[in-house]
Amino acid sequence: MHAVVIGGGIVGVATAHALAEREVAVTLLERDALGTGSTARSAGGIRTQFSTPVNVRLSLASLPVWETFEERFDVDIGFHQHGYLFLARTDATAARFEEAVGMQRGLGVDVELLSPAEAAAICPGLRADRFVAATYNPRDGYADPNLAVQGFAAAARERGAELRTGVAVRDLHLEGGRIVGVETTEGRIDADMVINAAGAWAGHVVDPAGRSLPIAPRRRQIAVVKPGRGIPADLPLTIDMDAGSYFRPEGEDTALVGGHAASEDPDVDPDAYPTSMNFEEAVGALERAADYTTYFDGDTRLVRGWAGLYAVTPDRHPIIEETAPGLYTVAGFSGHGFQHAPAAARCIAEIALDGEAAIEGVESLSSDRFEDEDGPVEQNVA
Repeated sequence: MHAVVIGGGIVGVATAHALAEREVAVTLLERDALGTGSTARSAGGIRTQFSTPVNVRLSLASLPVWETFEERFDVDIGFHQHGYLFLARTDATAARFEEAVGMQRGLGVDVELLSPAEAAAICPGLRADRFVAATYNPRDGYADPNLAVQGFAAAARERGAELRTGVAVRDLHLEGGRIVGVETTEGRIDADMVINAAGAWAGHVVDPAGRSLPIAPRRRQIAVVKPGRGIPADLPLTIDMDAGSYFRPEGEDTALVGGHAASEDPDVDPDAYPTSMNFEEAVGALERAADYTTYFDGDTRLVRGWAGLYAVTPDRHPIIEETAPGLYTVAGFSGHGFQHAPAAARCIAEIALDGEAAIEGVESLSSDRFEDEDGPVEQNVA
């Protein structure tokens, strides 16, 4: 059996590995270099604190892989488990936190609902008077997405997968109502199954099959800053949910600052969006972070920055499904693709080979859910 995987980001290489582990012959196609799209521009967050059970289950299935990555793949991805700290400014957000914590704990997540004072004990520079509640899980954290791509890619190759870079997919081949291969810049490749792991480009991949996927590319920016007073390296990744702001330590005395304003960014052309840092956006992000912590007071310097793409669906959940006979999609993670890659890769391999995924609730991630406007929306986004 032969599978073609379209996309060489973290989800694509993890999928290539999952299929190769099932003794499928795999050809992965990436038009650039592995991991140089959205994966390379990720903040690397790994967390279990989501607002819907299916996202929590994807996290719980992925977390053991991240925690034992060096043992499994012989690559140290720098997984710093300093926790995630979510902050609520309003009673409405705090009530949502309380409901989510009950659900998360019921699924086995070691998460706590905290007072502002308790949150400040974990993040000493926090301006606790800005908030009414917080949540925290010490097993959450962040890792290096680029090193993770290298680990999955090397392991996939060891199992016989062919990972081809500099090769773009131009079309899908359809015979008898089934996708049977792809047309590339280097010719046709026949396959028993084609896996669409193209991230922000995934919606375009399915066009030749006569399908439409509501995956919108949205630009997100990260700034690297150097606080004049320094910043502790063991702080959690801290998110002000109501302000749409987050920060985390990055190396010695620097931090990543990101998030988004209250208004949603418009869709962008994934092939023609600005990848460099917008100075005004970076200043705005820094001002939002400075409002609720003391770490960015005084002489904080912008060092560098970049922008990448979220592949966003209307409900902020991924699409994991057989989109058309022989064509499978694992995309639309809405900024959560890195952390959910191990579980999502396993799920799409199971759907393709076994007919269904083993993780409970994954069947709800098919694209036909968008026919129902009353489905759950992931609230814990950053």
